[in-house]
Amino acid sequence: MVKNKGPGKGGSAAQVAKSKGKGAPASAPAAKLPTKGKLASRGARRRHLDERLKALHQRAIMLEQELRELEESRFYRVCIFGSARIKPESPVYEQVFTLARYLAWENIDILTGGGPGLMEAANKGAKLGQGEKQTKSLSFGISIELDFEPEPNMHLDVKRHHHRFSSRLDDFMRLSNAVIITAGGIGTLLELFFTWQLLQVRHIEPRPVVLMDRGYWTGIIEWMKAFPLERGLMSAKDFNGVTIVDTPEEVLEVISKHHREFREGSGPKK
Repeated sequence: MVKNKGPGKGGSAAQVAKSKGKGAPASAPAAKLPTKGKLASRGARRRHLDERLKALHQRAIMLEQELRELEESRFYRVCIFGSARIKPESPVYEQVFTLARYLAWENIDILTGGGPGLMEAANKGAKLGQGEKQTKSLSFGISIELDFEPEPNMHLDVKRHHHRFSSRLDDFMRLSNAVIITAGGIGTLLELFFTWQLLQVRHIEPRPVVLMDRGYWTGIIEWMKAFPLERGLMSAKDFNGVTIVDTPEEVLEVISKHHREFREGSGPKK
């Protein structure tokens, strides 16, 4: 896998875009960063850096769109989010392992954070299912730089690494067609609500969001209906597409249905 490289040292995003020709942003090239001796004030330096950062963000959005168009309809991928703290002897570890194995049988790629716990369970199950049915399913690990998770797990076909949670979450959304949420803490809740809000504001294509384990997730959904929804801070339609189930088999039923619709609705684009 070739990493996208940003502008070289001292170069601007606009200059890189200009070299690409057609389709590049029309914004004028950013001025060369003045030396400290030429700066009239700290504010001038801040404004200059803000403009450069804005140009880089715009370029990143364009590159993401190009990647999305290249991959559209060619792959079906599922994010499985869950705790890094769950041990292999836990029943939920076995459930997630089994679920990923089933999905790999159907030639569905599995995306996780690439770490231990339930991420490892999903990647490990995906690799087993891939081998059992000789499918082309791939096991992805989209890791993050953390002192307490220095290395990704050992069950990955594709490794991607991020230094920031924001870019990592964007990568999960760009690469996936469905999201499965298993037991987890703050990080898993962040992934749930990030996905949910992007669906609400239509920043990503509609997709199923499946919460596995009714006992774990029913309370938070009931609270959202009793308070934010009841007070008019959400709409009832915001809950469309969010499903709570108990077993790997029930999750598979939801995802398989969406997978079939995905395949029937659009063939691979060249």
